[in-house]
Amino acid sequence: MKEKTLAEMQREVDEYISQFKEGYFSPLALIARMSEELGELAREVNHTYGEKPKKPDEPEGSIELELGDILFITICFANSLGMDLTEAHNNVMRKFSTRDADRWTKKDTE
Repeated sequence: MKEKTLAEMQREVDEYISQFKEGYFSPLALIARMSEELGELAREVNHTYGEKPKKPDEPEGSIELELGDILFITICFANSLGMDLTEAHNNVMRKFSTRDADRWTKKDTE
């Protein structure tokens, strides 16, 4: 499968959401959905890497699927507010590369 750019993902999600009369949820509903998905991700991470094993009758989950859900909601959020996630990414990387340029110990480049 061909890799997609953020712009392509935003268009794909918009095409999907645009087929429904309800359209995008409100920002408050989206942040609530994002919080729910984050909780589901935390649960899967805790089951996989933490001290809390799953109950025998609990279905298998997937960290990858939960991350995908969070990505979908993030894209919905950006689309609903008319934001470009590529631009948002570029801005945050610029912030990290200036503000945190000397914050961490860099690997040797040999």
